[in-house]
Amino acid sequence: MRPSSSLSLLAAGLVFITAAATGGAGTSWAVQSVRPAAPPSADPPHSPAASPAGTGRPLQDPPQLVSHDGVLKARITVSRRKVAVGDSELFALTYNGSYMPPTLRIRPGDRVELDMVNEWTEDTNLHVHGLHVSPESPSDDIFIEIKPGGTFHYSYRIPHDITPGTYWYHSHADMRSASQVAGGESGIIIVDGLREYLPHPLKDITERVIALKDDQTEGDSVKIENLSIGAPTNRTINGQQKPVISIGPGETQLWRLANIGANIYYELHLPGRQFHVIAQDGYPVEHVYSADSLVVPAGARFDVLVQGGSPGQAPLQTLAYDTGPAGNQFPQVDLATVVTEGSPVQPERLPDRFAPNEDLSGAAVAARHDIVYTENTAGTEFYINGRKFDPNRVDITSGLNTVEEWTVVNNTGEEHSFHVHTNQFQLMSVNGRPTGSGHRWYDTINVPAGGNAVLRIRFADFTGRTVLHCHILNHEDNGMMAVLDIVPGSATEQRR
Repeated sequence: MRPSSSLSLLAAGLVFITAAATGGAGTSWAVQSVRPAAPPSADPPHSPAASPAGTGRPLQDPPQLVSHDGVLKARITVSRRKVAVGDSELFALTYNGSYMPPTLRIRPGDRVELDMVNEWTEDTNLHVHGLHVSPESPSDDIFIEIKPGGTFHYSYRIPHDITPGTYWYHSHADMRSASQVAGGESGIIIVDGLREYLPHPLKDITERVIALKDDQTEGDSVKIENLSIGAPTNRTINGQQKPVISIGPGETQLWRLANIGANIYYELHLPGRQFHVIAQDGYPVEHVYSADSLVVPAGARFDVLVQGGSPGQAPLQTLAYDTGPAGNQFPQVDLATVVTEGSPVQPERLPDRFAPNEDLSGAAVAARHDIVYTENTAGTEFYINGRKFDPNRVDITSGLNTVEEWTVVNNTGEEHSFHVHTNQFQLMSVNGRPTGSGHRWYDTINVPAGGNAVLRIRFADFTGRTVLHCHILNHEDNGMMAVLDIVPGSATEQRR
């Protein structure tokens, strides 16, 4: 489903310059990867002071908590309070008193010292989605339960070779992830380094966080109980309702697109234009590629380059999207107005090659696993390999420094996503079709209804118990999650 444009280039006022269309354009799955970079300085958020032509307010980047001298010291407090959610004032679950909380901005090699304070009435915790850090306490341990009134101190070192790009943080409380993330508990993480791969004329371009969050309301509150994925939702960008995104004629910008909601899909589209992807799920691509639209399941991210065209305006949309006969239908919605105005500049040439990627296609495979998704006919209980999640049971044991091949089989009538913690993975094929050149790396992919996806994953640097799951959090909370234990040596030796 790719609608033809009803706007001319002049009417839309926005042109995406094709760099290299090397496969993947307009597909219905996702990817990610990258290598170390010299530590660039943190880039200030770009926030216009006054609204340009258009009806909404200017898009505001979230505030930032930035690492200094190799350390990010942060304090994140969970509380329920009445705050601005789009154009409304609603009771929501907040981080640091805001529905759109601070962006955590770090560099490869940094140390993170983060206090999580729980001023809410339920247990909670904090997961750093996509970051390659230890799954053991006091790092990214999602089995931690921070009790009401309690504080937990997270501490971990970011690897020097972590891939730069856009990540995010959110609650991963057992059986309550969907309600807490839908209530507001999610924010952005940026690992600096993408600019190091850009040609010199593009290293100082404006960048924008475009964090996609959605809410359902109940009275004067964001709804957190009895969530229905298919119910009407209010969609926001950085917590704003239909903001205005400004760009100059010929100007190049870096947009960090991130679905940090609990359940729903986006298919992002600018009529008649293309996105030019330089990174996916925090992993720079080997070949920049073009797409008329990008399917972004909950949890997925894309970093894209955009260039302004002639003066004018166009809507940034999410298209109507159907996840299958047993799934949900999401309507088309205008999310923002992109306004091109100001003094024109000569457009810079965009790169076609970007960052070298590791390729696991020739790696020795230590083990193969099938991960089979099923659900009951009512769509209320969800299973992996016929079993619902049990935090006390280990479902897969994998050896450190080995490569495994996993086949995710979706035996249901609706699309599901797949996410694994701690290590990113290389997507090899979807429904038997190879994903093409560029060695596509991700931490969150979409698995077609009745289809399958084959991936290869290297277990590097860290041991410990972690999880894999569908990132439609209603499905995760209702059983579609499994425990992965990464052990020293080979998994075979551990079983013996």
